[in-house]
This record gives sequence, structure tokens and C-alpha cells, in this order.
Amino acid sequence: MSNSDSRINPRQLGTPRGIKAERGLYAAVPTSGDRKNRNKPARGKKKSIFEAYMSKEDVSAGLKRRELIQGPLRINPKKYHEAFIPSPDGTRDIFIDGVVARNRALNGDIVVVRLLPREQWKVIKPDGSDKETEATHESDVPEDMLGTCVPREVAKGDAKSPDVIIEAQFDDNDAEQGQDHLPDTLAHDIKKLSLDTAEKGEDGDSTTPWAPLCTPILLQEISLSESINCRKPCLFQVVYILEKKHSRAATGFIKLLADKNSELFKKCAMFSPVDHRVPRAYVSLADCPSDFVARPEDYSNMLFICRIVDWKEDSNFASGYLAKSLGQAGEIEPETEGILTEYGVDFSDFSPEALECLPQSLPWVISPGEMAKRRDLRKECIFTIDPSTAKDLDDALSCKQLPDGNFEVGVHIADVSYFVLEETALDRVASERATSVYLVQKVIPMLPKLLCEELCSLNPMRDRLTFSVMWKVTPKGKILDEWFGRTVICSCAKLSYDHAQSMIENPGKVFSPEELPPVSPQHSVDEIQQAVLNLHRIAQHLRKQRFIDGALRLDQLKLSFTLDQESGMPQGCYIYQYRDSNKLVEEFMLLANMAVAHQIYRSFPEQALLRRHPPPQSKLLNDLMEFCHQVGLEIDFSSAGSLHKSLNETFGADKYSGARKEVLTNMFSRPMQMALYFCTGVLKDETLFRHYALNVPFYTHFTSPIRRYADVVVHRLLSASLGGSPIKMEKEAIQRQAEHCNDRKMASKRVQELSTDLFFAIFVRECGPLESEAMVMGVLNEAFDVLVLKFGVQKRIYCNALPLLGFHFQKVGRKPELTLMWEPESPEQESVSQEITIFTLVEVVLKSDGVPLKYSALLKRPSTEK
Repeated sequence: MSNSDSRINPRQLGTPRGIKAERGLYAAVPTSGDRKNRNKPARGKKKSIFEAYMSKEDVSAGLKRRELIQGPLRINPKKYHEAFIPSPDGTRDIFIDGVVARNRALNGDIVVVRLLPREQWKVIKPDGSDKETEATHESDVPEDMLGTCVPREVAKGDAKSPDVIIEAQFDDNDAEQGQDHLPDTLAHDIKKLSLDTAEKGEDGDSTTPWAPLCTPILLQEISLSESINCRKPCLFQVVYILEKKHSRAATGFIKLLADKNSELFKKCAMFSPVDHRVPRAYVSLADCPSDFVARPEDYSNMLFICRIVDWKEDSNFASGYLAKSLGQAGEIEPETEGILTEYGVDFSDFSPEALECLPQSLPWVISPGEMAKRRDLRKECIFTIDPSTAKDLDDALSCKQLPDGNFEVGVHIADVSYFVLEETALDRVASERATSVYLVQKVIPMLPKLLCEELCSLNPMRDRLTFSVMWKVTPKGKILDEWFGRTVICSCAKLSYDHAQSMIENPGKVFSPEELPPVSPQHSVDEIQQAVLNLHRIAQHLRKQRFIDGALRLDQLKLSFTLDQESGMPQGCYIYQYRDSNKLVEEFMLLANMAVAHQIYRSFPEQALLRRHPPPQSKLLNDLMEFCHQVGLEIDFSSAGSLHKSLNETFGADKYSGARKEVLTNMFSRPMQMALYFCTGVLKDETLFRHYALNVPFYTHFTSPIRRYADVVVHRLLSASLGGSPIKMEKEAIQRQAEHCNDRKMASKRVQELSTDLFFAIFVRECGPLESEAMVMGVLNEAFDVLVLKFGVQKRIYCNALPLLGFHFQKVGRKPELTLMWEPESPEQESVSQEITIFTLVEVVLKSDGVPLKYSALLKRPSTEK
């Protein structure tokens, strides 16, 4: 579609005079889903653009009758007119086409959708274009453009938390990815629907999202000719917003309206958000800087926060107010504050009421009465292993050899629930924040610093309250006995992952004092090293058995930075190395989390807070299976374990086998669903409790209560199971908290990813151009996506940005191929042809575009040498 084709007269849409239609901005470009549904304005009267929402009563009744479907809305950041909600059965996504069909809902909102009337059904053919619409996420590409080879944003698990790393790509499988998960043809669904509807059981349940909405008679009326060559049946429209999950805050820029003669020009400015999934909004000139009208150019690069307060049915644009001026675009702190505000992260100071809940007399000491209630482990060799920069030390480990040749292994977790009492001001703020947020340059803590870094943190040579899980295990990791209880420890050393790794790699080495951090005089370096080595050996057995038992791990590259101590600017970046020391800690955190999950579920079958991971979306998995078959990859998708085994078989013996595996990992991450906290009393079917990736029946989070509120709730449940204070929360309240923790975890993950994106963009701007080898991850008809191996980032390369004579796209089965014909460098040379397909190795250059935080990837001309 050409630019001229996509422009409209905004006045037809009830847009006041003076607003210029601009390609790529929210309300100015009609999509295929907007054109046919839009009412033409009546003379002298403003007609509604959006449909009025249904009443609460009608929505409730429609959901009960299964005429309506509810779910969280995901808007494709690359193509903001495409949105999705998951189908009720989890097999695929329901597609919502166009801003009008989305009906003023924003990304993340819980919406209710209905089937459009029959006369509004239509078939949408691919537009043949893959041009980026000024989006912010490189990897969110509709599936039909890539033949299922869709790159996924790199999961940035917090490196200090091994139990998160294993789940990183499953926890929050980017809920903002635009995924066309509907069948290639409507005919496919028609046939499936007819069968499913006819074969429903007595309870009326069906395995497809459409069946509750259609009858066999209605399905037979659909002409098969409508389905020929279609990509997406557009059948659904948002009719109600159940919950506004989006913060309604956005970062962006302000500018004057185009028509200086309009009445609005004297009253309003236009706010244009950086995130094009958010609508542009009118803001009062009274909110703008006093000299903005006189000197608008002075503010062209100034970031503002706008809060959207209304969006009327008859307007393309929302109404909002400027909450704050952040500073210049492209600078770390203004950009970071904008990210935090948009995702609703509370980074304010803790209130006096919350701080009053902390111990007031310092230095704090454990009372004799409290000591008497606990198992005293202060003389044991217990130590922490964390990143060298960590200040909030949640977990410690111990390993003591017993006379019979077995080991007593302990996981000791900070007893946060001792300090954070239920129904206090501190508890309320912690439950609302729900998680600490780890940015590149700082942490936004869930709890006040006194708790995070002092009283709860398991700092060396300090008596600390803990909750411990201890096992008697054989040298091969077989568990013979298990114990839970409240304890007190005194860590003898704060080891970094590097320290522990050095001990593992050099088992016979005698370490000098300056090579290690301070060690308690009660214990020797040799004793600590022996404990680390024993833990490592046991962890190797545990890990091997987990994968024999069918666990799946999808590691993705994680980018880390070195920062200038004075300026805070990125000096360098590198791929975080996940080593044996990380794996050691991970295995025992997983073991503790599983043990506690069993304990609290046994004790409280209706109130346990667990963590489930549903199996992959079957539609996407089937597409991926077909694609792998087309490109000659023999992958066994039958279970998590078989997928893990297939993925870890060597893909060639050359040095790029790791890169091919990384591309495949991204593909396989695509169908994965999110892992979710839930209350067991809400889900009646115990089979739904399973954790797909870990392949275990029960799992929870217990090991990080300093930075995750779900763990605090789990600590309270564990305490009650051992005879402590009874649980005050009913199952409904636990489920509400679980859902809130899911929301905040997802937001936290997105913020962490955006923080990494911010620092890498600044690194490219300050240190670029950067050259690197890259591997092709996906091929479109006018562009292709690459994984940049040196930095682990994904980027799209556009053919029209390269000096080409031409290019040709074709599909062989589901395998897309792009042939580039390069212009000769000199008249006497011939043009060079280059084939681009999945796993092609290319040389790329990353360079700043001259716009704050915008950088592009260009392909280096292939060598003509034979």
C-alpha cells in the first residue's frame, strides 16, 4: 500500500480541524479493520467512530452464555492495528483487526470480545508489505510474514536468581508480541468447528474458542470461497473493558496543532507517544511549558509523561494531561523514568507509615525469645553465592558430609515474613509492588533498603533469621530425608559466582586470602571449597536426573554492560556467561521450591500459592513442527523432555553450531505460554497445576522473598504448615494476589528488557558503528531478521536500505528465501548475488540513525573472493 493510499481526511473521522494525518501515528492510518466498520458522518452531527460499550449486566450474561470471550489484550508493537487475545482453550490466539475493532482498549487490558455480525465478516489478505511502522520492538513480527520463524525478544532473566533463569522464557513469554496464531484458511477452522461442535459432551465444553459462539448451521452458511487465500478471518470486536491494566501513562513529545486558525489551536497541543500502541492525545496548553507556543522547536526533543484520562466514542484522539517533563530524549535517567512510569512501577520513597513497621532501635539484634524458637545453625559452614554486585542476598547454602558417607545439604532463605507482618502498611506496599525491578544501572526494591540490604540480607558474619529446607542426600543426589523449619544462621563468606567457578575449575588449588572475600575465622577456605565441590557434584547428578525425567531448558542470550563509575554510561557490553556455579545454585533453588510446593499443598490443598506452566500453544507448535520438517530438521515435539533432547543434539560440528541452536531456541520459545502464580483452590483439575518446562506436578517460588512478594506468601503458608500462625487469607484473596504478582512480574520483565534496549542503543550511539557476525532468524518479503552473535540482540535489515539492483522473495513450502542482487562496487565488476534463508551467516553493521535511541542494522557486502 502506498503512502497516498493510506491517508484519509481525518475530519471524516470526527477529527477537529487542524490535526494533520501522519503515517505511522496512531489514529491517522485506517487499517483494513477500520474502513468497513467506520460510520460515515451525518451532516451537522459528529458520528461515533467507536461502538459504545455493552452494559455490565449484558457482558456478564453474554460471558455466561459463552456468546462473549474475555482475555488480556496484546497489541503488536510492530503493527499497532493488529491485536490478539488468547482463546479460552489456549491453543491459539483470537485476532482483532484494527483500532476501531479494538474499541479504545490498550495493551494489557482485560477485554471482552464478541463475534461480529455475519455481514461484517471478511477475509484479510496479506498486504505484501513488511515495512516497520515506527515500532519499538524489533522482534514482534506476525507469524505469516516469517513462516513461523519469528524471532522472540531475548528473555533477560535476572542473573542473580537461578530459579528465575530457568523459567525466564516461559514466565513471561512476551505478552506484547503480535502473533497471528489463526489457521492459514478459514476453511480449516470451519471443518474443525463443525466436528468439534457436533462432538461436544453434555457439559457443552469444546476444545476450540469458536465453538461456543457458532452453531453447525451457521458454519455451513459460510461460503468456502471466502476462505481462499486468506490469512486471517476478522470476526471479533472489543465490546467492554473488564479491567484497565494499562497504566494509561505514556512517554512522548508535544507539538502544536497544524491549523493555526482552528479554535483548538488556542487551547490544545498534541501529545505523540513513543509507543505507537498508545493513542495520540490532546493536552491542554495550560499543562505545557509557558513558552511552548512561542518556541515549540525548543521542546522538539523533550520527553514528557502524559496520563490519558478519557477517549470518547466520536474522537480518534484521547484526552490527557501532561504529568511531568522528563528531560531530553536519549538520556539515561529521563528515558528510564519514562519506562518505569509507563509500566506502573512504583519508584517513590517508602511512606513514613511503611517505614514505621521496621525495627526502630538499631543495631537490631535477635531476641533470646526468638532464638529459642529456632534451630541454631550459626556454627555451620553456610555461605552465599551471588553476582559480585548483589546487595540483597536471599539465599545461602550448606553441605556437610555425614559419617555414613551421605551429605546434609541445606538451602537457607531470608525470613522476610518475620519483619513483614500481614495487614501492616509495609505489607500493603510490598504486596502492591509485588517484585523488585532490576534495571541495568539500579534496582527498584520491593522492600525498604534497611530490610533488602541489611536486616534480611544474608550478609557474612552477621546473625540472620532464615527459613531452611534441609535434606539428607546420597553422593548421587538421591534424597533420603527432608526437614523444614525456622533457623538462624551466620554466613561465613559472601562468594561471587566467579569465586565458586574458580573453586570448581581448580579443585586442588590452595587459594590465598586475597583471591577470596573475607572468611569467618570459625571456618577455613578449604572447608568452604570442599562444600562447594560437594554441592557441585550433587548438583550435576540432580541436573542430569531432571533432564532424564523430561525437563526442558531454553537458554537465551543475556546482554550485560560495564558502566562508567562516574557518568553511568555504558563502556562495554558482553554476553552473560551461564556457568557451573550458576547451575549449582539453580539446582538447589529448584529443589527447595519443589519441596516447599509439595509441603504447602499437602497442608493447604485449597490455599496453596503455586506456579504452573501450561503446555505450548498447539497451533503454533504444529506450525513449527511443519516448518522444521520443511527445512529438514528432525525435532521431536512430543514432550518437553524430547524437545530438550532434540535441541541439544549437535547442529553441525563447526563453530556456528551454537548460533544455529540459539536461532532454534528463539523459534521454540515462540509457542511457549507464560508460567503463572495461582491458588490451588481456584483450579479444580490437579493436572493443570503442572509445570511444563520443569515437568513436575507442583512448583512454587520460595527462595527469593526479599524481591518477590509471592515468596513471602509462600513463607507464611510454610510457617502455618509447621504449626505457626494460621493463614488469614482466603483462597479468593490468594488468587487475587497471585494474579497481581503475575501482572507485576510481566511488567517488571518488560521494564528490564527496555532498560537493556536503552543502554544498548546508547552504546551503539556512543561507540558505534559496531560490526559483528549475525545469523538469519527469519525471512520476510522485503526484509530479514538477524541474531547479532556478539551482542545477542535481534535486528531487522531492510532490503531498501541496501545498495541492491533488486531482490526476489519466494517460499519453498514453508521455507522463505530472499535473493539479493548487489550493485557492483565499480563498473568493471559484476553484481554479486546473495541467498538469504534461515541459518544464513552474514556480516552486519549496527549504526546510530542520528535520532536518540534509534539504530539500524545494515548488511555488509558479501566478499567476491572465491
